[in-house]
Amino acid sequence: MKQIPEILRVCRTIVVVGLSAKRYRPSYGVAEYMQRAGYRIIPVNPCEAEILGEKCYPDVESVPEPIDIVDIFRRPEFVPEIVEAAIRKGAKVIWMQEGVVHEEAARRAREAGLEVVMDRCILKDHRRLARAS
Repeated sequence: MKQIPEILRVCRTIVVVGLSAKRYRPSYGVAEYMQRAGYRIIPVNPCEAEILGEKCYPDVESVPEPIDIVDIFRRPEFVPEIVEAAIRKGAKVIWMQEGVVHEEAARRAREAGLEVVMDRCILKDHRRLARAS
């Protein structure tokens, strides 16, 4: 398994599933931070047209470009269908945010060759690495 520092160094395109247009929501703050840090953020939210200046897509499979990380801000019961879509799209990493745990979906993603990070905040990990370097 790749370590988190390598994932964050190599992977530059992040699809954020469940990204909210509401500034006070954790998904918005995390995506905004990662965008400012130089990552390409692609929002997935069927209820929005645009978030953070980026076109919003209704689902992972609608994203028209290659995906490095699928960052999941949805409840665990939605994770398996997101993982299956990420596998079909050829994503490299599934990242389940803090509080999002789905062991079966994680196993399925690993079997399909994806790296899996579960129950961790990508912003906190990025900040930790930035401070360490």
